[in-house]
Amino acid sequence: MRGTRLFVTAALAAATSLPLTAGPATAVERNPVIFVHGWNGSASNWNELVADFKADGYTDGELTAWNYNTSQSNKTTADQLSAVVDDVLARTGATEADIVTHSMGGLNSRWYLKFVGGADEVDDWVSLAGPNHGTTSANSCFDASCVEMRPGSEFLATLNDGDESPGAVNYGTWWSTCDETIDPDDSTVVSGARNTQTGCITHLGFLTDDGVSQDVRTFVA
Repeated sequence: MRGTRLFVTAALAAATSLPLTAGPATAVERNPVIFVHGWNGSASNWNELVADFKADGYTDGELTAWNYNTSQSNKTTADQLSAVVDDVLARTGATEADIVTHSMGGLNSRWYLKFVGGADEVDDWVSLAGPNHGTTSANSCFDASCVEMRPGSEFLATLNDGDESPGAVNYGTWWSTCDETIDPDDSTVVSGARNTQTGCITHLGFLTDDGVSQDVRTFVA
């Protein structure tokens, strides 16, 4: 039976941006990357993927793993994400950022792209195992964000009304029929995105799968 524990990967974190290191704003040849975790997760969820990006030559200053309060409305998180992106762009000198998300991180980042001006500041957007059209797993948790993740919620109806992939952003999603948390499995699929069905990967497995990591790094390159 699906349960809320399947979302849990770390203790709930306070809302704050955690750039891996600070650096002066300089001319850049590639976009900085911001990683947005899912419900009840934390920035540490991204340790393996961040290490893979660094192995590809990214510097600490180009990679930001962000912590936020996952119990709050995804609309509130979207506003906070906007400030994080602005800070990263100012700090790095880049004109656009890439956003890589897991699970619920796909929802607040999509709200930012669609309703908070993010489509003008983001080049590539990635959703790994995101409940982009809701998941029944959210029926057993009761945070504001959980209510928004439930199939048929007002939040999702608004988010998915009309163009699901607005602006010039390059949208990509990855999903699996072995995901025990996202129900229905293909909820992650976003109209207008490059949607990839993977092999048998669990919900948390998307954070550490080597094939997914390589795909994501190629997608945002």
